[in-house]
Amino acid sequence: MKRALKTATTTQSLGSLVKSARDIMRKDKGLNGDLDRLPMLTWIMFLKFLDDLELQREEEATLAGKKFRRAIDEPYRWRDWANNPAGITGDELISFVNNEEAVRPDGTRGPGLFAYLKSLVGRDGGDRRDVIATVFKGTINRMINGYLLRDVVNKVAGIHFGSSDELHTLGALYESMLREMRDAAGDAGEFYTPRAVVRFIVTVTNPRLGETILDPACGTGGFLVETFSNLQKQCKTVEDRETVQTRSIFGGEAKPLPYLLAQMNLLLHGLESPQINPGNSLAVRITEIGDRDRVDIILTNPPFGGEEERGILANFPSDKQTAETALLFLQLIMRKLRRTPIGGRAAVVVPNGTLFGDGVCGRIKEELLKEFNFHTIVRLPKGVFSPYADIATNILFFDRTNPAEHLWYYEHPLPEGRKSYTKTNPLKFEEFTPCLQWWNDRQETDCAWKVSTAELLANGCNLDRKNTRGKEDITHLSPDQLAANILNKEQRITQIIENIRNLLAPPTYE
Repeated sequence: MKRALKTATTTQSLGSLVKSARDIMRKDKGLNGDLDRLPMLTWIMFLKFLDDLELQREEEATLAGKKFRRAIDEPYRWRDWANNPAGITGDELISFVNNEEAVRPDGTRGPGLFAYLKSLVGRDGGDRRDVIATVFKGTINRMINGYLLRDVVNKVAGIHFGSSDELHTLGALYESMLREMRDAAGDAGEFYTPRAVVRFIVTVTNPRLGETILDPACGTGGFLVETFSNLQKQCKTVEDRETVQTRSIFGGEAKPLPYLLAQMNLLLHGLESPQINPGNSLAVRITEIGDRDRVDIILTNPPFGGEEERGILANFPSDKQTAETALLFLQLIMRKLRRTPIGGRAAVVVPNGTLFGDGVCGRIKEELLKEFNFHTIVRLPKGVFSPYADIATNILFFDRTNPAEHLWYYEHPLPEGRKSYTKTNPLKFEEFTPCLQWWNDRQETDCAWKVSTAELLANGCNLDRKNTRGKEDITHLSPDQLAANILNKEQRITQIIENIRNLLAPPTYE
């Protein structure tokens, strides 16, 4: 079976198609803003992409003389109900998509589209069918006008996923859509990691072929996509590609919308069967995490300031239970790092409060300093996460080798003349070049300094340290120490004043 050649989808034509689809959606009374429209467009594009992928795999299997096992059966494939511009529409289309039982495009009665997709079960321990079922368990069709839905479907039918160039084009457009989604979601308290920060973290942690990489709070999949791209460059053989496709990339995302976006994001970038857990990554008793549950690398930006239900808190030691979601994730990450000769390694984005927090926060940091090679904190300035938040953030780097004698700090400076990063003038990856050059040849500079682990432990694990080159650091002193410091300075000032008076006093003659 050979498919008819189709006109390549250019960046301009693709952008025009997507814009037209979104303009049509604005007329539907069931949708309210981009938080509704973009997920709708995503699940429709998801099904189109899957069908194009299946057609391509079917051709390859036929040429190789192998049997092809499709993920979606008739009449639920895109080509069965969506390809014909004059096909099923209006109330009939809405019924087919939404209802548990409906008249299908072939005239027979059976499960509706979503009901069928949610019921799919993978063969032989899991495959793309499981991914599809999980995606659609958390997906809702919010369009109520079947004629407008048909118009959107017809627009998406004009997008072709038949070549790497077209996938690259769509990937670029999809990233711009994700940025819009992030902007819209930011109003609802969602925060996403800037691409420059993601690239920097993946670059310095340097995932290697054969290692397992996890993001337990993956959002739309930024860390996983960047890691996948990094690993693909290392592939030399079919076996290497199989390793990357099936045994390397793992994630977790409990919210249905980011989960759907992550699946689509990874599929578009070439990961054919993403292994993203749709459950809460914190819903596991951390004392029961064993060696088989551990991974080599964890890269993540866990949610800040959230509050988990009491049942989740019970999964953590009684002296380390907290409402701060970031601290729960930090404990999970510490437990899930694999003990290997080179040590499982992690990079975690945390807010400034984590550095100086005490109580539970202090106890977690104490364990991190005593039991892990906690070697680096990269301090990011305000505005990096604009427009979602204006708080300063930090990236913690640690691994499972022997504890470090010193903790290094690197303070990322704002460009000269800038007071903050903004949505329209964000942090760029190239600005990390000085830090990347410093990373493997560490020297103290105006941006980089180190503090002994013993000193940090002795002062309550307050990690909020400033660069002390040529000056005194008083940020870690207790109130009594600060008072004694001030008194000492006052005495020195009094002595200096007295010396000046003596020098200025007129001479006396016997």
